[in-house]
Amino acid sequence: MNDRLLRACRRLPVDCTPVWFMRQAGRYLPEYRALRAKYSFAELCVRHDLAAQVALLPVERLGVDGAIVFADLAAPFGGIGVRYEMQEGIGPVVHTPIRTEADLKTLRPFEPDPVVEAVLEEIRLLARSSPVPVIGFAGAPFTLACYLVEGGRARDYTRTKAMMYLAPAAWEQLMELLTGAVTDYLRAQVAAGAHLLQLFDSWVGTLSPLDYASKVMPYLTRILNGLRETGAPVIYFGTGTAGLLPLIAKLDAEVIGVDWRIALDDAWERIGDHHGIQGNLDPAVLLGPFDGVARNARDILRKAGGRPGHIFNLGHGLLPDTPVDHLRRLVDLVHAFSLEVDR
Repeated sequence: MNDRLLRACRRLPVDCTPVWFMRQAGRYLPEYRALRAKYSFAELCVRHDLAAQVALLPVERLGVDGAIVFADLAAPFGGIGVRYEMQEGIGPVVHTPIRTEADLKTLRPFEPDPVVEAVLEEIRLLARSSPVPVIGFAGAPFTLACYLVEGGRARDYTRTKAMMYLAPAAWEQLMELLTGAVTDYLRAQVAAGAHLLQLFDSWVGTLSPLDYASKVMPYLTRILNGLRETGAPVIYFGTGTAGLLPLIAKLDAEVIGVDWRIALDDAWERIGDHHGIQGNLDPAVLLGPFDGVARNARDILRKAGGRPGHIFNLGHGLLPDTPVDHLRRLVDLVHAFSLEVDR
């Protein structure tokens, strides 16, 4: 197996900087669009054979160094008793949002349901066939709570924050339940064959440092402690987190993912050299000419400075109109980059 991604997670020497892209198995690929013409997103998620095929497409087409599982952040919802549906162009929509202690009574401790079992079977297929490490993932408790409280995606997550402030006992119960579910779900992914894990905290950048430290970090710490014995490295990723990085640096995750709103070297200085770092090209740059893509990518690689532990990625997910050829050329550029020659 090409293991440079795993080596970088552990800050070991690598022959070149590893690269993969969030949302790399998606709408920018014609092969994926052909499958979506026959199957809904929800159908692809429960067809583990097709999901594994989709997960490997970027490895085959682009030469990336990791294959992330094809699934949705909402995958564990059914296992805790949440009724939801995947709506085209919107994502998961929760039929009955969770906002009070009474609402919490409709939930239960996590048990794998058919959706989760499909994800695990996909991982088993990938573990047998992927030439690169398999990346398992889950949403972090705060981000999952945002979906459950808001009922879906939202602009500023005011309902979620209102629950934190006005119903602290209910918030604690919800986070406790989600912490157990996320830990069990990720442990099951490693047992199925995932080599490393990414914990997506997509919306945590909406919080103040005080609220992040008191209402989110304790649950993340418990998840990371619960995953330690698996031996799988963990990447913790959020957007809009520049102001939270000194706190995030206290988490026991091997790698911290950052978005494009902070320079990579500044982010690494805030995080410290005891973590690897993942990032952090603005996905929108890929919509422009490739010379701009190359200029921005080289700037990120120079800022990494050849330090062990850098994983090249975007600062968020790939956009649907991203040219495939840009991605192929970007992977080649990252792999070929030489700090001495290209300075």
